Amino acid sequence: MKIAVIDDERPARKELIHQILAAMPDSQIEEADSGSSAIDLISQKEFDLLFIDINLNDMEGTALASAAKKLLPHAQIVFATAYSQYAVKAFELEVNNYILKPFDPLRVKTVLEKCQRDMEAWSNSAQTAVLASPAFSSVSGRMPVNMNKTIVLVDIDKIVYLETSGRSCIIHTTEQDYTENLLLGEYEKRLTPYGFCRIHKSFLVNLKYIAEMFPWANNSLALKMQGFEQNILPISREKLKLLRQLIGI
Repeated sequence: MKIAVIDDERPARKELIHQILAAMPDSQIEEADSGSSAIDLISQKEFDLLFIDINLNDMEGTALASAAKKLLPHAQIVFATAYSQYAVKAFELEVNNYILKPFDPLRVKTVLEKCQRDMEAWSNSAQTAVLASPAFSSVSGRMPVNMNKTIVLVDIDKIVYLETSGRSCIIHTTEQDYTENLLLGEYEKRLTPYGFCRIHKSFLVNLKYIAEMFPWANNSLALKMQGFEQNILPISREKLKLLRQLIGI
């Protein structure tokens, strides 16, 4: 799993990272020491799980959790706190779990295993939704796109892929490009039933337009899309298994 540990106290971060690696040695962990640095981190990279300290030096962990749910809608979120009363707040915000300071190794291991199970269950359900959808083999319908105060109805069947551009998204179609002020996660919710797959934090692709898959930097893979062969779209390691299943390789 790709994990971010967010805590303004360095000893607490290091102790939690130590316990995570003891329980799951293959975890890829990054850390942030404030709410603002955490926002920068999760805006640029994709994570499966976020451990968030409730009391950060520049914002409440609850506020960061709300922002994280928008930036990384499928990431698991776990509060880390010294106060048991925040357990109730955790469930009110629909975060996935909480751990108390000082960290108990068994509790950390239990929470990690549950988050991993939940992540795998979501991945399997997303795959099932795509494969079960009639639109997977025969895409129809149109999607409204707001451009310059005008609503354009775009044929979903003609959308090749979407990519993030700041706080907006560029929709690449077989005919032209459109830009709308929405996060990619919103399009993912709309288009997954129509045979689209999120291959990376920044890219959502129409599976039927994949032209080729090939090795890329750091032992990863990338895609080229039909009609956009000059553009290289990297595939996140955590998305590769689902993508392979969806395209049958």
